Amino acid sequence: MKTRVKWLDNMSFVGESASGHSVVMDGPPESGGRNMGVRPMEMLLLGLGGCSSFDVVMILQRAKQDLVDCEVEIDATRADTEPKVFTNIHMHFIVKGNNLSEKKVKRAIDLSAEKYCSASIMLGKTANVTHDFEIVNI
Repeated sequence: MKTRVKWLDNMSFVGESASGHSVVMDGPPESGGRNMGVRPMEMLLLGLGGCSSFDVVMILQRAKQDLVDCEVEIDATRADTEPKVFTNIHMHFIVKGNNLSEKKVKRAIDLSAEKYCSASIMLGKTANVTHDFEIVNI
């Protein structure tokens, strides 16, 4: 997998993915940015959420669950000193559907966290990554 990040100006960068998509990253004004894009460390959390949600949705669909929506809220804490790595990351999944099995939702989230989500497993090397969930039956 190859990606490319190109400096635009000030503290703005454009990231180009191997699949041909682009995203703008920028810093806050106090760091010379113009607040025109997502912060690079926010991108890590977005990647984690996307990676894990992808797994959860796929596992629940294969388990024949009538899934309508899947959302994950991520709350993270960074170290106070450089390098300011993530030290704690909590993922709260909100899974909506019809007659969803609590056992199957838990299994899908656990499988993602422990086996399939590369981002979660990688970030777990420096951060305490936890998760919980709620089911909203419609």
